[in-house]
Amino acid sequence: MSSLKPFHLAFPVHDLEEARNFYANILGAGTGREDKSWIDFDLFGHQIVAHYKEGMSTGIDITNPVDGHDVPVPHFGVILSMDEWKALADRIKQHSSVKWVIEPTIRFEGKPGEQATFFILDPSGNALEFKAFADMSALFAT
Repeated sequence: MSSLKPFHLAFPVHDLEEARNFYANILGAGTGREDKSWIDFDLFGHQIVAHYKEGMSTGIDITNPVDGHDVPVPHFGVILSMDEWKALADRIKQHSSVKWVIEPTIRFEGKPGEQATFFILDPSGNALEFKAFADMSALFAT
């Protein structure tokens, strides 16, 4: 795998202060620049930007069946080391306000691409997936 570059993602939120609390205080993302209608977050070295969108829908409209689970589409997230993944899952479990879509589980167990994964919703209904591989070479396994 080549050296990864930071990724940038902009997404809508219905309340910037709820987004700040969720991304900074619950997920532990650092904050960067901000304006009255957006906030930059450092999510494990990637720049994600919450943009205020008045009247946005806050539910999951589409799911796709994957390994026995209904995976929300769209979603975004980060691939972590197994230790980071476990620590983040434990951190999130301390916050009863977080909405779990798929609780921490092992997907594709015993198959190529076996991975630890979980899905949560931010307060605006944006779906996030965090995953980890015991063997990072399995990231693109077929």
